Amino acid sequence: MTDTPHIEEDAAVASSDAPVEAAGESAAAARLREHDVWVAGTEEPEWIANATDEGAQEMLPRDLDPALQVQRGVVVDDDYLEEETIVDDERQIINMGPQHPATHGVLRLHMELEGETIRRVKPIIGYLHTGMEKTAETLPYMAGGTNVTRMDYLSPLNNELCFSLVVEQLLDVDIPPRAQAIRVLMTELNRISSHLIWLATFGMDIGALSMMIYGFRERESVLDFFEKVTGLRMNHNYIRPGGVAADLPPGWEDDVEGIFDVVRAGLDDYQDLLNGNPIFLDRTQGVGVITPAEAQQYGATGPIARAAGVNFDLRKAFPYSGIENYEFDVPLGKHGDVFDRYLVRTEEIRQSIRIVEQVLETMPAGDYRTDDRKVTPPPRKRIDESMEALIHHFKLFTEGFKVPVGEAYQAVESPRGELGMYLVSNGSAKPWRLHVRTPSFATVQALPVMLTDLIVADVIATLASLDPVLGDVDR
Repeated sequence: MTDTPHIEEDAAVASSDAPVEAAGESAAAARLREHDVWVAGTEEPEWIANATDEGAQEMLPRDLDPALQVQRGVVVDDDYLEEETIVDDERQIINMGPQHPATHGVLRLHMELEGETIRRVKPIIGYLHTGMEKTAETLPYMAGGTNVTRMDYLSPLNNELCFSLVVEQLLDVDIPPRAQAIRVLMTELNRISSHLIWLATFGMDIGALSMMIYGFRERESVLDFFEKVTGLRMNHNYIRPGGVAADLPPGWEDDVEGIFDVVRAGLDDYQDLLNGNPIFLDRTQGVGVITPAEAQQYGATGPIARAAGVNFDLRKAFPYSGIENYEFDVPLGKHGDVFDRYLVRTEEIRQSIRIVEQVLETMPAGDYRTDDRKVTPPPRKRIDESMEALIHHFKLFTEGFKVPVGEAYQAVESPRGELGMYLVSNGSAKPWRLHVRTPSFATVQALPVMLTDLIVADVIATLASLDPVLGDVDR
């Protein structure tokens, strides 16, 4: 005797218990009917199941692929170089990502190679989808900043500013001059910190490992100031509809001046390290080129477009929060390559310091939030003295304030380009719809233009120069 079950007998019993399929019925549908449980794939329409299937993401043969011109990057300017005779045996398709450390997030690049030369590129996104636009419909306007601040997590204050401005359009409230100046101060410092971490990771990606240490070192001075003002290093929820959460702490002027000294000294060191480095120049000059026409057609903005010579900055074209009261220059490139993007961002850091210096000299007195009691809670002291003030405070932070019926769009110049939010209100305390126009999304879709005809080694430098944030892309 043995305790080992008889395989044939067990198989017969299992097969006798299986549900009987009706004519024309799939096995999955039969299991669903028999056991009344959900079976994967039985409740989705076929087009949805196919769209989320990995097989549907394969790069199609050249004679079948309707997106061939996009993948070759020749939709706008046709500078594609290819031999007349195509030998399929010399082509191979590889994946870069979505777990590759140099993709700066869960980005997948589907690339067709001919030897070391890239012939086609298909960016695939969606691995980090968090549904933040839909989540915004469930949160009152008072709490909306906690949601949007996490999209582009390297520039959270710019996300908060854009959301606050679009809500304030519908509320039609006046923001005190001090609150506007604080917003400019914080968002420009956020631009500095974002570009510093870009310099750090960009340097590491192309082999300048010391830059990883230096960039994070200087960025710490900015994050220390953010923590002192907002209580957090990231995802602050500091800029809110009606103003800001709290006034600047005592001694903030000395802290900001200390940031100037640290960052300026750091920038000088970076330029001494990189600008004359032959390896750095070989890996960045003439690599990942995008023309002004291509940047405009693909919707690329920010340093990507300005490095190609497109003179567009929302702070100049459509100023907001009083940014028009400060003098600064918009740095432009000529060649649209990786090196020009580096030059544009380093100069943008200097221009942001210039803006913050002017804020430091002209910071107005007054309140840091609007006195409109429909939006702003009563002062803390009044809560201890008045029952009406306590009820008012309770209602604002539980139910929230109601926004008039309407729709509005607001865009700000984030470190990565144009960040826009389109808001629809139905008169309740929560958004009816919120759609976000994120700069990284447009940048990623332009990757085929910049990568085609490069070699594989240039993918890392080109992708790093775009500074994409995948939380911004998928949101």
